[in-house]
Amino acid sequence: MGPRSKSRPAIEFAGQLQDTEPFGTVPECPPVATITKRFNRDGELIGWQAKIRRHGFPTQSKTFDRKTDADAWARSLEGEMDRGAFIDRRPAEQMTLADAIRHYLDAVAPTHKGADVEAARLGRFLREEPDLCRYALSNLRTHHIEDYRDRRLEAVAPGSLCREINLLHAVLESVRRRVGLVDNPVSHVRRPKVNDERDVRLSLDEEAQLLSALDATRNPWIKPFVIVALETAMRRGEMLALRWEHVDLVQQTAHLPETKNGKGRTVPLSSRAVKTLEALPRSIGGAVFPVSLDSLKHAWTRARDRAGLHHFHLHDLRHEATSRLAERGWNILELAAVTGHQDLQMLKRYTNLRAADLAKKMG
Repeated sequence: MGPRSKSRPAIEFAGQLQDTEPFGTVPECPPVATITKRFNRDGELIGWQAKIRRHGFPTQSKTFDRKTDADAWARSLEGEMDRGAFIDRRPAEQMTLADAIRHYLDAVAPTHKGADVEAARLGRFLREEPDLCRYALSNLRTHHIEDYRDRRLEAVAPGSLCREINLLHAVLESVRRRVGLVDNPVSHVRRPKVNDERDVRLSLDEEAQLLSALDATRNPWIKPFVIVALETAMRRGEMLALRWEHVDLVQQTAHLPETKNGKGRTVPLSSRAVKTLEALPRSIGGAVFPVSLDSLKHAWTRARDRAGLHHFHLHDLRHEATSRLAERGWNILELAAVTGHQDLQMLKRYTNLRAADLAKKMG
C-alpha cells in the first residue's frame, strides 16, 4: 500500500465538512486600490482617479490633480478598512449645509416649541450666507463657522449670535450619523462672551412715547401686546401662544400650559392687563394675540424707532416688567412664580436692584 496522500484538514460544523487553511497559511490580501489617469475629450491629462473595491465595503473613488494625493487618500481609506474604522463619506460629500438646514426645517424644527423662531433664524441664514450654505458637509470646517461668527458679531449681540451658532450645531447633529460625519465642526467653535445682565430700563416718559408711537401702527395687536408684556413679565413666545381658554379675567389669571422650561405656570394679571385684554376682539382661532413673530418684530421696530428708543429691544420688556415688580417689594420667590425662572440666581440682580433703591430712599 502506497503512502497516504496528504489532504487538507477539515472540521465538522453544523453537520457539514468545511475546509480550513493549513496552519500558518497567510490569508489572501484584500485587493489594493487602483490609480488610473483621467483624460478630457482632447486627450489631455486632467487628474488621477483612485478607486477602492473591497468585499464588504461600498466602492470608493475620488479624483485628484496629483497622483501622490490619490495614493495618500487610498492608503488612508484602506487603513481605516483594515482597522475597522471606515466611514463612508459619500453622503457627506453629496449633502450641502443648505440641504442639512432644509432637512432640519422639515423634520426637526416642527417638533420644537420655538419652531417659528428657528425657522426665522435659519431662513435668514439661507438667504444671507449662500456661499457658506454651498459647502458640502464633508468640506465644512470649524474655521468656516468661526469666520461667520466674526462677521456676524458686527451686526448682532453676543447672546443672539450664540443662539444662532447653537442652532447650526443642532442642524448638523440632526444629520451627522445619517451622513457619516465623524465630528460636528460647530462643536469646536468658541462662543462669544455673553453679558446677560443687560440693564436697559424704560422710564414712564419713554413708555408714554412708545405707546403713542404704537397708536400709529396699522397692526391693532402690537400696543396691547406691549402693555400686557410690561404688566406680566411673560416671554414673547408665551404671549404669542396664549389662548383665550386659558385666560380668566374674573380671577385675573392667565395659565401657560407650556413654557420654555417645560413646566406650566399661572400668571397673575394686573388691573391694567385685565382692562387691556377686555378691549381685545376674540380671534376665530382662539389666540389672544393672533400675530406672527415676524409681524410683531417689524411693527415693534418701526414704532420703537419713531419713539426714538433705538436702544430698547423687544425682549427688554420682560426685564422691565420684572424690575418693576421687584421695585414694588416682591421677593425672589414671588418673582420666580410669575416669571418662570427656575434658577433663582438669575433673579438676584432684581433683589439687588431693590436693595439699591431702598438705600437711596434711606438717604
